[in-house]
Amino acid sequence: MNQLHKSGEDYLEAILFIEEQKGRVKSVDIANFLGVSKPSVNKALTILQEMGYVSKPSYGEVTITEEGKRRAKTVAVKHVALTRLLTDVLGVSVDTAEKDACKIEHDISEETTEKLIAYLDMLGDK
Repeated sequence: MNQLHKSGEDYLEAILFIEEQKGRVKSVDIANFLGVSKPSVNKALTILQEMGYVSKPSYGEVTITEEGKRRAKTVAVKHVALTRLLTDVLGVSVDTAEKDACKIEHDISEETTEKLIAYLDMLGDK
């Protein structure tokens, strides 16, 4: 299987989020969520399908595979933890924290993620 790039992880995270919110995912939903064109979504979905992360017929709903869900959830957990660190601990504005977390989530190691989550758990909920 080829290396999944940052943009691919963003697509998987978006698909998972949309599926959880709406119960179904269409290309136009992904385009609107990510602020990209529908042709860009179709190109990305073709690549993600070839990699086994999604299933998409020529027309119809996008279905995320179990492997795709696993990968998307890993990215989402990192995103939430990083956003919380940036806002709750460092006092970064929510908008900036969201943008920065999206950049960092792709490069942070599993070990660092685990330590970050443990640290945030020690702090408790604010």
